[in-house]
Amino acid sequence: METSSSSVTRAYTALGMPYFFYFARCADSSLYAGSCRDLKMRENKHNDGTGAKYTRSRRPVRIVYFEQFSTFSQALRREAQVKKWRKSLKEDLVRKMRAPKCFISAR
Repeated sequence: METSSSSVTRAYTALGMPYFFYFARCADSSLYAGSCRDLKMRENKHNDGTGAKYTRSRRPVRIVYFEQFSTFSQALRREAQVKKWRKSLKEDLVRKMRAPKCFISAR
């Protein structure tokens, strides 16, 4: 049985599984923007130190905002767009929608 990440990606795509753009709140109150397939798994990776270099020294990390897309390309475009914004605009976006508890850990 093939278990590579590409086979998982193909399976998710066949099932219509979504992609996400997200903001994670770091322990120093900064925001980290990223894109992924599985929000809970991504949050766990950030918190075990294997998610992103930026978040390694800013743990714990909690996903506080996300948007759903049908393709990874769309999620990456949104991430690139939002990363250009001022911090105040990013904070406004986070305030408008808090990520549901089912996607984030209770920290």
